Amino acid sequence: METSTVVSSPSLLLALLIPLIGSIGVMLNGKNENRREAISSIASVILLAIVCSLIPSVLAGKTLKLTMFQLLPGVSVTLRADAMSMIFALVASSLWTIAVYYSMGYMRTLHEHAQTRFNACFALAIFGAIGVAFSDNLFTMYLFYEIVSICTYPLVAHHQDEEGYSGARKYIVYLTTTAKALLLPALILIYVLTGTLDFPTNIKTGIFPADANHALVTLLYIFCLCGFAKNGIMPFHHWLPGAMVAPTPVSALLHAVAVVKVGVFCTTRTMLYVFGVDTMDALNLGIPTAYFVGFTIIMASVIALSKDNLKSRLAYSTVSQLSYIIMGVALLTPNGIEGGLIHIVNHAFSKITLFFCAGAIYVAAHKKFISELDGLGKTMPFTFAAFAIASLSMIGAPPVAGFITKWDLLVGSIQANQIGILLILITSTMLNAAYFAPITYRAFFGKRPATEPFTGIKEAPLSMLIPILIACTISVLIGIFPNFMLQFVKAVIG
Repeated sequence: METSTVVSSPSLLLALLIPLIGSIGVMLNGKNENRREAISSIASVILLAIVCSLIPSVLAGKTLKLTMFQLLPGVSVTLRADAMSMIFALVASSLWTIAVYYSMGYMRTLHEHAQTRFNACFALAIFGAIGVAFSDNLFTMYLFYEIVSICTYPLVAHHQDEEGYSGARKYIVYLTTTAKALLLPALILIYVLTGTLDFPTNIKTGIFPADANHALVTLLYIFCLCGFAKNGIMPFHHWLPGAMVAPTPVSALLHAVAVVKVGVFCTTRTMLYVFGVDTMDALNLGIPTAYFVGFTIIMASVIALSKDNLKSRLAYSTVSQLSYIIMGVALLTPNGIEGGLIHIVNHAFSKITLFFCAGAIYVAAHKKFISELDGLGKTMPFTFAAFAIASLSMIGAPPVAGFITKWDLLVGSIQANQIGILLILITSTMLNAAYFAPITYRAFFGKRPATEPFTGIKEAPLSMLIPILIACTISVLIGIFPNFMLQFVKAVIG
């Protein structure tokens, strides 16, 4: 969509600074846990309020901008709020608000160490995510993409044991190596070819000149697709299951808010605003990409079936679900792009619900494995009911949010005349049901072993249960009333 007005907005800088200030406040008040967590909570609410205040201007067709530093002609650190920015910014800011309260209950109940560092790095990760959301160009986006990687490393290594350090090393090596080896050279070559790294105002044309070498543009596309390794595309996905050694609130952050969503947002932003629909169509980049990520969708689902560890199964589910976003955009059809972009929202709320439930199960019953969940639904009905509802979203069943995604993707594949993609989507839906349904069945209909009675097992503390129910409720509401977020998606498509 061609925007009519560009407006300078200091609110963008304020939105970026709030989580940074919150992180500093947490570190300065580390010895007082009540004050420390109050600062995190207040910062999250203020950030959400600022992001929401931008909605009327963006929906009115305005593009909000603020240039902070000019490095070279066409290379600057500039913030921008447009329709696509708002999709991710709203997700990140709203889920931070929920996650802050959940983290308080989880970390305090388990008496986790280094809670000050945890809260500070959590806020810094949101700082990076908001920077990515409001990036006006590839350079700014790359800068904040790297900030997210660095700030989340201490969170993955939180337990400071051999397993934690091993998972954190894999995490940082995968993400920084792909960024340095693929993304950075791609950025330099794109600048040399085009003279700019700024995103245009619509998704049609991209930034490459018509006479650009087709082979080189294709190579740069591959570098960008694989370089944003946070998107979890196979074979660059191994960091994601390895990061499950972190505390559950970190897993929720990684899988629903900051890290993987940064990856798919950067990937789709680059596909649509750097290469553009016309260029991708002319060079036949879209459909091969859809089939490439289709392999990830199927294989990750198959691997998820084999995992007994609950968080591991959820991790491979995330690997699979992320590729729905890229596949939808790669179809280059209106419904395909709509399904891909709206899944950024739908997956976020549903997946954070699932990870919150996994954490609640561990806190209340000290169970990590699916084979240990028999009968727990009788003593933790709210937790497992929320898990069941969020699972339906991942499967794509109405009326939960994921249904909107699956419907749009199926229609988009038909619009693109791609029966193969249609079959991938149907197969993956069946696999989704195969690895989620047994969890709910075990919980509510499984028989508790005689050696493990229900004694002492009850719901997790309210500070954890309430955020679970809020996230679950939102997941249902955005499935029943999808039009609010679809306004931004449709504005992107034009």
